[in-house]
Amino acid sequence: MKSDMSPIVTMKAAVHTRYGPPEVVSIREVPKPEPKDNEVLIRVYASTVNRTDSGFRSAEYFISRFWSGLLRPKCQILGCEFAGEIEAVGKEVKVAKVGAKVFGFNDKKWGGHGQYITLEENDPFTTIPEGLTYEEAAPITEGAHYALGHIRAAKVARGQSVLVYGATGAIGSAAVQLLKHFEAHVTAVCSTKHVALVESLGADVVIDYTQEDYAQAGHRYDVVLDAVGKTSFGHCKPVLAEKGIYISTELGKNWENVYLPLLTLLGKGKKVLFPIPTISKADVEFLKQLVERKEFKPVEDRRYTLEQIVDAYRYVETGQKVGNVIITLP
Repeated sequence: MKSDMSPIVTMKAAVHTRYGPPEVVSIREVPKPEPKDNEVLIRVYASTVNRTDSGFRSAEYFISRFWSGLLRPKCQILGCEFAGEIEAVGKEVKVAKVGAKVFGFNDKKWGGHGQYITLEENDPFTTIPEGLTYEEAAPITEGAHYALGHIRAAKVARGQSVLVYGATGAIGSAAVQLLKHFEAHVTAVCSTKHVALVESLGADVVIDYTQEDYAQAGHRYDVVLDAVGKTSFGHCKPVLAEKGIYISTELGKNWENVYLPLLTLLGKGKKVLFPIPTISKADVEFLKQLVERKEFKPVEDRRYTLEQIVDAYRYVETGQKVGNVIITLP
């Protein structure tokens, strides 16, 4: 008797079925997703490995499990950033077209570490700026959307003085460039070997932390943005202006960056902010425009193939990466 069952079409993906170190990730053949009526199917050619991916893979912060699954990961293929080509569209999709080259961000379904992903048309993705490769487009969103969210939360205005601590990571390097777009005066902190890079990003002042302690330099800032989570409100408080704002990308020691915003809200002086990151299609379009106007360019550290993704995770978790780590998919 003839079977009506069609063969399962598969794809390569980096999969983790439990939380843990980089070694919990392995390359497997998994079913290729099919787009629903309101979705597009994207063939992924480039992605990144970043702190977001690492955090959800390790679940080092237990709180992340409330989104990713308490006992085991619900989304087993990570990769929040992607760049690729639309291969198919559902019948209800109105604007996206087959053949369009796109990039974007997705931390709801993830999937950038697989050869195919499906997204709804209104999810945060858009067409790749003309002249960019997939590898150049993939890292546009992750660090930049965190930086953009923090800048907006602090309500940074033209002419304000902002210190960026950790100016060479994906978030910090994006923050320096975005702050210059908003016409802030930027002081960036980094190590000796990265001074030239940070200067090239547009920082007005670069402090080499191996030679000078920014906290002892005598300057006051309207905003201190810790892009790597290695400072504290207590340490930065002396360098903040009278109503200055401290904002960090990490929870801080004993989760202090979670409760300090509530405590400092009661006073009239210096404040701590800890915004919940969000990203929209409009945000991705905005970042695309900055790239097109050459006001923002993601910093690239190195590239790995999908088969080398465990090595990529190991490198990211050394804390030494500069900008972004790219993953190329076969």
